Amino acid sequence: MSGAAIIERRRPAFSGDMVVRASLAFVLVAALLIATGFPFIRDQLFPGPDDALRLVQVRDLLAGQSWFDLTQHRVDAPAGGVPMHWSRLVDIPLLLVIAALTPLFGSGVAESIALVVVPLLTLYCALLLAARIAWRLFGIELVTLTCLAMALSVPVLSQLRPMRIDHHGWQIVLALAALNGLLARKPKVGGFVTGLALAAWLAISVEGLPMAIAFMAVFAVRWLCNRRDSEGFAVAMVTLALGSLALFVTTRGWSELAPYCDAISPWHIGVFCWGALGALVLQRLEPMPRVTLMGGFGVLAAGGAGMLLWAAPQCAAGGFAATDPLVAEVWLANVAEGQPLWTRSWSDIIGVALPGLLGLFAAGRLASRHTAWLGRFWFEYAALLACALTVALFVSRAGAVAGALAAPPLAWQIDQWLRAARNSRREKRGSPALAVVAATVLVPLGVGLLVNGYRAEAGSPPPARTLQLQRVSDCRIASAGEALSQLPRGEIFAPLDAGPSLLLASPHSVVATGHHRADRTIRMTIEVLAGSPDNARAQLSERGTSYVAHCPGLAETALLAANKPDSFAASLESGNAPDWLEPVDMPGDTGLKVWTIKPGV
Repeated sequence: MSGAAIIERRRPAFSGDMVVRASLAFVLVAALLIATGFPFIRDQLFPGPDDALRLVQVRDLLAGQSWFDLTQHRVDAPAGGVPMHWSRLVDIPLLLVIAALTPLFGSGVAESIALVVVPLLTLYCALLLAARIAWRLFGIELVTLTCLAMALSVPVLSQLRPMRIDHHGWQIVLALAALNGLLARKPKVGGFVTGLALAAWLAISVEGLPMAIAFMAVFAVRWLCNRRDSEGFAVAMVTLALGSLALFVTTRGWSELAPYCDAISPWHIGVFCWGALGALVLQRLEPMPRVTLMGGFGVLAAGGAGMLLWAAPQCAAGGFAATDPLVAEVWLANVAEGQPLWTRSWSDIIGVALPGLLGLFAAGRLASRHTAWLGRFWFEYAALLACALTVALFVSRAGAVAGALAAPPLAWQIDQWLRAARNSRREKRGSPALAVVAATVLVPLGVGLLVNGYRAEAGSPPPARTLQLQRVSDCRIASAGEALSQLPRGEIFAPLDAGPSLLLASPHSVVATGHHRADRTIRMTIEVLAGSPDNARAQLSERGTSYVAHCPGLAETALLAANKPDSFAASLESGNAPDWLEPVDMPGDTGLKVWTIKPGV
């Protein structure tokens, strides 16, 4: 690895050799993912309920639901459905693949192909962007190692495997795209690329806001350090504002103007426009004293924060601040991926922390080893990675972004350790570096294989209070679809995590799914399951619900049954359903239990 390769910035956007190496790494990783996940691909078992509901959303769109209508009309149907905070951007690749292949293979096969192809396409984009960073900074030698370092990150791979069609994988791609923007030689180009990537990221998930602020802070510091870099910050802010406005109008329309906290809303866009206008004014005022520029940045930041607090004070406590207290305590607190990292298992903590901290260590070393622009860039890189790790500390699913950002410096560090190990072998000395390399590679891989494997369609279990509850239901709702579809259409009461799969497998509606905007019916579901069978009968009869469905062993109900032995959940778990439920014959291998609510109860 030559010094010239490290500092050379006059490279084309992509290199054929780089693409070939990244593609070969992708083929290897994709083949392993398909081989290890084939039973789940074959039986259409989703990693989580959000993936199933995403496919339901795409089906509704193909069936004629308006592009701007993001309501799930079969969830809490008597109330008109539940509006979703998801973005249509994530629907587009699924929609294109299914629409293109349906005339050739039929809708069922087209969907099955899309469930594999789209996540793997996301993986390929992520690997290509990470490889480009390594190629620009280290040369061609570390491209393959960077791809493998990212593939060995458990949080990253868990979001990019077949059947994982929710939005988290695209967040990884857009984070890497934003980072690639920082590598551009021309500030204007870099600002445009990063601003557009951040606009798309925030349109997909408002959880990207802390990282968007961090990226903008990097551009601001660049401007402070080099007054000729003003274009980077200004163009990034303008692109973020205009891109967010364009994406909002084209994916949500003008009808959704409510100040939601869980998705980009008009008041977010107003703040971005404030920042863009302020950046253009500051750029126009150049040259100015550095202290004046710092004051201008302070005014922009304070003004933006003030606008947020004035327009939506309820959002100061976070995107879920308005959630019903019982729902927050019983359901939201048990959504493991949304909890702080320190509440997770040791295997999850290691899977996020080990590659992230090693990547941060490597970025720090690289910053100290270089001067001029490259030293400053690695300092910026370390700051962004530290920010990503901090976000992951409080929202553990954000560890996927941290793992992706850590891959290029981690690959360099592994390469350094391998070189040290080879030199030690030549000198016939044992090397602790070899042990570190083995730990770096094998620990995340072992965690991935032993802990983070594919999970069943009924959903992932929340943190369990007893060992025997640390399991997932072996329900096969997809296999029960034909039997469910033969029943008269009606509403099904089911555990929250089973709801999306029931919607996917049948034409029926459900009382609730685990999505926080439906907190009224989530609360009802909790109260019905935690209450007595008589209370369940009264509430379901009043609502006019037709069926009860249950997946034995689903942690959601198993935990309630263990804590409340006289509850409706306990009666379903034990197989002693109350007499006001009439069993419905289901295929024996599905594990799904369904009852009709007897009329007149």
